[in-house]
Amino acid sequence: MTSPEVPGSRGALTAIALKVMSVTIFVAMSSLIKAAGQVPAGEIVFFRSFFAIFPILIFLTYKRELRTAFTTKRPIGHILRGIVGVCSMGFTFFALTRLPLPDAITLNYAQPLLIVVFSSLFLGEAIRVYRWSAVAVGLVGVLIISWPELTLLSSGSAMDDQEVLGVMAALAGAASSAVAALLVRNLVHTERTATIVLWFSMVASVLALLTLPFGWQAISSTQSLLLIAAGFCGGLAQILMTAAYRHAEVSVVAPFEYTSMILAIVVGYIVFGDVPTAYMLVGGLIVVAAGIFIIFRERQLGLEHAHARKVTPSQG
Repeated sequence: MTSPEVPGSRGALTAIALKVMSVTIFVAMSSLIKAAGQVPAGEIVFFRSFFAIFPILIFLTYKRELRTAFTTKRPIGHILRGIVGVCSMGFTFFALTRLPLPDAITLNYAQPLLIVVFSSLFLGEAIRVYRWSAVAVGLVGVLIISWPELTLLSSGSAMDDQEVLGVMAALAGAASSAVAALLVRNLVHTERTATIVLWFSMVASVLALLTLPFGWQAISSTQSLLLIAAGFCGGLAQILMTAAYRHAEVSVVAPFEYTSMILAIVVGYIVFGDVPTAYMLVGGLIVVAAGIFIIFRERQLGLEHAHARKVTPSQG
């Protein structure tokens, strides 16, 4: 049995908190992968997926659900979610090898906007103008932050074939990531959070192993430790993200993906001494404002629904 969704604004705020926590840990995961240096994408996917299983098993042991961890009535749904998730990671890692880092990251921020579009088209979620506006404004904030570093726009020369492939891969990664979010939202209606994450990690590990003949390389002990730590972070972040989709519609949760840009600015300043530019500060304020607007709007809607329930007489 899955736990019921939290009603009203309380559910939305719980989902937002879980999403922000998951994004924070995903940023740590990305930093560890970046620190590991040049490693084949399939190899990274394997470490990120296989070692994510261990925090999930710890979580299941704590909840005394380890014995029934793989129990599911929807194996095909889990396998499909795993395939889409691995495609998303593969496209994203490919884009990182073909594009400058700021360009690849910024293109990936099309994901929240695509999630809102897809949730309206395929899940039938009623997307009010407030959510559309907040997602669009958040994307503007991200573009302002990234603008000085977008070399594809400032170089003045046409993109070569590899850069074109990189752009296509980044957008395909964002689209497949948005589809994966919808598949998770569908699964949480019947499946436990840990079961969804465990199935995904297992399927992704097996698929990543299939890339072994295509150029895995021997890595140092330091690289191994960094990638193992990244896997642990990935498992924990996946649990939190999946739980977020249990408590609210994906169109509510999606815009908080932008908070990773804010976290990157903070980490860059504290860890690497990178002083934020005016672009970063202005864009960061816009992103934060968009998020606060969604929180305020969802809380207001929750209060309105609660008031409507009070004034509506119960049916005998």
